Amino acid sequence: MPRTTRTATTRRTSHRGNEGSLFKPQGDDEVVPLQASKNTGSARDFFPQRISLPQLRAAAKYCRGCDLYCNATQTVFGEGAARAPVMFVGEQPGDQEDRAGKPFVGPSGQLLDAVLEEVGIDRKHDVFVTNAVKHFKFEPRGKRRVHSKPSAREVAACRPWLEAEIDVVKPKMIVCLGATAAQSLLGSAFRVTKHRGEVIEDQPWAPWMLATYHPSALLRMPDEAMKERARAEFRDDMKKVARQIGQLSR
Repeated sequence: MPRTTRTATTRRTSHRGNEGSLFKPQGDDEVVPLQASKNTGSARDFFPQRISLPQLRAAAKYCRGCDLYCNATQTVFGEGAARAPVMFVGEQPGDQEDRAGKPFVGPSGQLLDAVLEEVGIDRKHDVFVTNAVKHFKFEPRGKRRVHSKPSAREVAACRPWLEAEIDVVKPKMIVCLGATAAQSLLGSAFRVTKHRGEVIEDQPWAPWMLATYHPSALLRMPDEAMKERARAEFRDDMKKVARQIGQLSR
């Protein structure tokens, strides 16, 4: 039996339509900004009046909840099956995701896809992928844009989008990829190094939750032996997810 972790969590917010939104609805898939805005401190200020994935995705394009929108190419909202049993939450979009406007399409996404396929998880039908932060934070180094870890304030400002995605998709399982995603939902004291691979039930987000490595961390490890060991642990964690999906379908 997998070890079950009980952990303190951040408070969950109810997400109704935002009557004071900075946007007006324009059909199912579009919202139009009513006014330009500086950083407001929270993505909640940019919610559409009706909460659905298309409306949320459209409204998120205009988010000014923090300053990351200033340099990012675009908002990268979550993507996947609208009623996916499992939601994968990463830290933030990377360089390729920022350019494509889609989550997990770069090297990290390719590694994730390969492991999901290996353990028998169907990303198209069983998975919704998203990030704790919806804009790419980076430092320019010549022609390269190098990932920079989002601050706690930036994660908090963006969290309403993640909470809303969880409320709408209603996943039976959530897999946090890396420390930023895990701490966004489970509190700043949570440590992936201590609780990786443990089933977490005492939290408000989903009946079943697990935290593990972010694929990018596996790609960055310089020591080959350490990298191979960590990849094996990541693969084992994904096998746990696959078994849980199988139990849900019985």
